[in-house]
Amino acid sequence: MPGPLSVSRNVPADLLEKLVYDALVWCSLHGLVVGDKGVQRSGTDPGIGLVHAPFTLLPMPFPKGHWRQACELAPIFNELVDRVSLDGNFLQDSLSRTKEVDAFTSGLLDIHSKMLEINKREDIRLGLHRSDYMLDAEANLLFQIELNTISSSFPGLSCLVTELHRNLINHYGKDLELDSRRVPGNTAISRYAEALAKAWNEYNNSSAVVMVVVQTEEHNMYDQHWLCTLLREIHGVVSVRKTLAEIDAEGRVLPDGTLLVGGQTVAVVYFRAGYSPNDYPSESEWRARLLMEQSSAIKCPSISYHLVGTKKIQQELAKPNVLERFLENEDDIAKLRKCFAGLWSLENAEAVKSAIERPEFFVLKPQREGGGNNIYGDNIRETLIRLQQEGSEQAAAYILMQRIFPKASLAYLVRKGICHQDHAISELGIYGAYLRLLPVECSRQFVRMSKKRRGILYHLCIIHSISF
Repeated sequence: MPGPLSVSRNVPADLLEKLVYDALVWCSLHGLVVGDKGVQRSGTDPGIGLVHAPFTLLPMPFPKGHWRQACELAPIFNELVDRVSLDGNFLQDSLSRTKEVDAFTSGLLDIHSKMLEINKREDIRLGLHRSDYMLDAEANLLFQIELNTISSSFPGLSCLVTELHRNLINHYGKDLELDSRRVPGNTAISRYAEALAKAWNEYNNSSAVVMVVVQTEEHNMYDQHWLCTLLREIHGVVSVRKTLAEIDAEGRVLPDGTLLVGGQTVAVVYFRAGYSPNDYPSESEWRARLLMEQSSAIKCPSISYHLVGTKKIQQELAKPNVLERFLENEDDIAKLRKCFAGLWSLENAEAVKSAIERPEFFVLKPQREGGGNNIYGDNIRETLIRLQQEGSEQAAAYILMQRIFPKASLAYLVRKGICHQDHAISELGIYGAYLRLLPVECSRQFVRMSKKRRGILYHLCIIHSISF
């Protein structure tokens, strides 16, 4: 089936100039903005040094069948994350070698281990995830790039990009030969807010707040503020923003498990930081992470959900017969396997040999989130040979992944007010929300909604969006 849209020809220069001008005005009027890194205080104080977020002027084409496939995978991956998170031994064993060579992963595992020792129950668990895919042009198969279980960014700004595209096509559709009705809907930000509000409601303390854990300097704060604004205006839920250092200084856990930060009871901890070693410059930040995990506040994500999103766990789940450890439905397992690209540990001598000989067909990935960390091309060969020569245990900090080759499409990329025309490849990002409750915790609303297995209730939101 044809994709939602297809931009296959050059846009005339005079029309392109109008499109860019109108798009930049729209971004300014509707909050499609980020902080300008060149302006002091733009990452700390709102309203200072705003600049439009980088965006594609028009939607990228994507086959409808593969788009639907990705949407259908969202609830399956959500449940898989929850199931894997409950198997503490699997997480610890799978990441044990990585722990020896990666201090950041080791810190996360230490907190997870402490929770296992005290048998910490998480009766209410909330996941706000984003699964990213690419469509391999030669195989015509949709492959998962990664599953983000912490700080899944851009639910707010991506919704605005959808509105921007529709607005431009409504005005210039005849000239572009495009139909705005074929732009897929995007409700990611409202559904994320809804999921957070439902979790807050289940905590059952009307004076409690949602605490957003943020970085000290955050130029993408407006994407986060969109979510907090909807929480307040639609659901009447108050949110506060705190860094890990502030939580360490202001936070404490009461004997009954209540988390207090700055004197306020925290119902839900929503992490938009804490996914990178840079977020933990001192022991203060690690103390804060442990403090939150020890509390009865609902964590999004919990330490176990966070670990499920690591590259190593992604690689372990792709091994034969591992999915069957967590899921019973054979159709669901088959759907997941179909989207798994080739994934190998560096213990696989044959895969390492192939990557050294033909590095252009592989990606070398460390256990990091946030982008910009992967190794490509000749750098893969150099890194693998160095690790072999050193006999280094550092190899456990990486996985090898099959490189995916999507078809490049003509794109108009706008950054800092300048439009760049080139062929580009894109990812499809699918947002999903998952709230899990035990029956004793559930409101009547959730009891009425439940159609699942005895003893566990689910609330699923399937949210779809083309990421940018």
